[in-house]
Amino acid sequence: MTASRELSEPGPGTRPIEFSSGAARLHGTIFTPAGRPRVAVVLHGATGVPASYYRSFAEWLSEAEGAVVLTYDYRDFGASKTGPARLSTATMSRWGIEDQASALDEMKRHTKSLPLWVVGHSLGGMMLPFHARTGEVERAIFVASGAVHFSDHPTRYKPQVAAFWYALGPLLTKVLGYLPGRLIGLGSDIPKGVYWQWRNWCTTRGFYVSQIGQQLPIPDWYKMRGRIKFVAVSDDVMCPPASVWRLMKFYPAARRRQLTLRPARYGLTSIGHIGVFSKRSAACWPDILASDTRDQPTTVQIMTD
Repeated sequence: MTASRELSEPGPGTRPIEFSSGAARLHGTIFTPAGRPRVAVVLHGATGVPASYYRSFAEWLSEAEGAVVLTYDYRDFGASKTGPARLSTATMSRWGIEDQASALDEMKRHTKSLPLWVVGHSLGGMMLPFHARTGEVERAIFVASGAVHFSDHPTRYKPQVAAFWYALGPLLTKVLGYLPGRLIGLGSDIPKGVYWQWRNWCTTRGFYVSQIGQQLPIPDWYKMRGRIKFVAVSDDVMCPPASVWRLMKFYPAARRRQLTLRPARYGLTSIGHIGVFSKRSAACWPDILASDTRDQPTTVQIMTD
């Protein structure tokens, strides 16, 4: 648990934190800078990526921006896992709506006096229109976060995606009661409810829009009026740049900017979907964070197809 003092006071270092999301208990880490903090940042992770993976980036962000940073694991995953994956009732929408919203609430509770920012990786940038505190977010940076469809993937990668959505993935999930991510190279096991909803979104034109009013509540598309930077990675085969730009339609009232990270610019041979937050990709982090005062026009229409 965090100390009772407000985290806008000076106090460098890291400390564990535990907070509620409905009946679930989520575990995370608070990073505080050496000087007096000037901003509070909640980092929403990608599907199947434990919060510990973002530690190096969170430490860098804390010092580079004078930020209090919260990283955390979604329910029934990573440090928040409480039992066998096959018994989990988690879904993608519970991770993206309930858990992400609870993380924003928790950060605001500890940093009332600081501006609120969001950094979202993949799933972490998709669900902000559903959150009660969306209007309080002054700035968001969404990295490799896209409304991706099967047709977006490069041809060389499509056989692997087809197996994941239509063959091996469904078979293993049905037999075992969860997606065995460790077995198939994802690194972490995924609750079945997360996998099935993830599969539905990525194999349906319009992404999750068709589930609104059914499995998903009705969002406020125009609530986010702050700045959003959409960051794509040129060699990301999981969320190619086209899918990242498509996500911009979900934030029609925000002041939007685009950035494409290209490995060669940073002396790298590859970055990829997950590697962007690895320590070896640290050279690109300042560009991810950099402010840009030139905003895109706000005339993009919401995706409805």
